[in-house]
Amino acid sequence: QVQLVESGGGSVQAGDSLRLSCTASGRTAGRDAMAWFRQAPGKEREFVAAITWGGNTAYRDSVKGRFTFSRDNAKNTVSLEMNSLKPEDTAVYYCARSLSSTLDSRAERYRFWGRGTQVTVSS
Repeated sequence: QVQLVESGGGSVQAGDSLRLSCTASGRTAGRDAMAWFRQAPGKEREFVAAITWGGNTAYRDSVKGRFTFSRDNAKNTVSLEMNSLKPEDTAVYYCARSLSSTLDSRAERYRFWGRGTQVTVSS
């Protein structure tokens, strides 16, 4: 089993920045891909970004150029730097770990999930 714990959420104004982090513990051996998903009230969970062990990344179109996903494999930590935040970025953000090494935007491909951290962006 792998446990994931997110941190760094909060309430900010439009245009501000936040940095989310996610630390993995437990059976963390393996070069698994990681991802961030988010879920806004009344909406389905959606893919935000993914990263491979080697640092290759993929983003949903609406966050490209604003969000940066990185990982520190030695510390079993991934981070999501979010800049130029918009009210539509408001959601609970979830960290997820795949059983695969490849990038994937499908939630069903991720086996382990954190409990989420709230990000609220006001206009």
